[in-house]
Amino acid sequence: MKRVFSAVFAAVFLLLPLVACSSSGGKDKVDTIKIGVTLYRKDDTFVASLCNDLEKIAKQMEAKSGKKIVVNVVDGQSSQALQNDQVDSFISRHYDVICVNEVDRTSAAVIVNKVKAADIPVIFFNREPVEEDIRLWDRAYYVGADAAQSGQLQGEIIAKAYAKDPASIDRNGDGKIQYVMLEGEQEHQDALLRTEYSIKAVTGAGIKVEKLADEIANWQRAQGTAKMNQWLTKYGDRIEVVFCNNDDMALGAIDAIKESKRKVKPIVVGIDATEGGVNAIKDGSMFGTVYNDARGQAKAIFDLSYAFATGEDPAKTVKLQGGHYVWVPYRMVTIQNADDILSILQN
Repeated sequence: MKRVFSAVFAAVFLLLPLVACSSSGGKDKVDTIKIGVTLYRKDDTFVASLCNDLEKIAKQMEAKSGKKIVVNVVDGQSSQALQNDQVDSFISRHYDVICVNEVDRTSAAVIVNKVKAADIPVIFFNREPVEEDIRLWDRAYYVGADAAQSGQLQGEIIAKAYAKDPASIDRNGDGKIQYVMLEGEQEHQDALLRTEYSIKAVTGAGIKVEKLADEIANWQRAQGTAKMNQWLTKYGDRIEVVFCNNDDMALGAIDAIKESKRKVKPIVVGIDATEGGVNAIKDGSMFGTVYNDARGQAKAIFDLSYAFATGEDPAKTVKLQGGHYVWVPYRMVTIQNADDILSILQN
């Protein structure tokens, strides 16, 4: 009997560490939520703002829920190969949700197949993948805004100003608007739609236009400055409106205009309503922009992530369209509501 008791005691003693590890692992899974975020480029002003909002929302929920919430943001550095490796790293470390701001929106299938095999939900955001890739898996989602709407609203800013006072836009009085266009990335869906619909909104209002030039500036302020300098040298005072696919490029164009010290300055419009962009509206150097609700998108991303991590139904947490999409609307921004938008951005 003593030998039997000793054997049983020894077996139980050996199992205790295993039981303890198992319990600890289960507790970590319940009490800790890990959200991996990979960005196409961390220095993009709008994307950086969205991530800041995401981290703030996570901290607020952490305090409210008592759960530890880890938001790990990494930089894809404009390399799809690097971004794929970052997704692999999140998978190997058993993250609850992976959020992807894709370098190449046409390559989402690779990431979807990776996370599907690992049974980890994926949320794409800001740079919309091809729909066929999103629908490869029922736990793949997209959070963003309708790029066509942003272009439409940008064009309406100019169309409304023209309707109110044609001479304020048509500086040379020839009955049409001479414009240049700073575009985002080559073949990027948002850039294409913003470019197309901004001009459609103007011509749809019965206003004639003449395109002087358009160039890719990759969403970047410095490239916007370089392109605008070239156009000012070539076209001078003929440029009446500068349409820009985002505020960073618009601010770059404004930098060039200020440096040129021209008496007649073209009107500049952007998209995103970054803090720098809205301040430029307030000081009169930018005519208008379109509010891209970073905080609204960040909240949708977090709400989806939290629902997945806690086993809730995402459809009860956010308003899904087509089963996979969360669309956050844009708003027009001019001097009339710049203070209101700035207050939102700063709080």
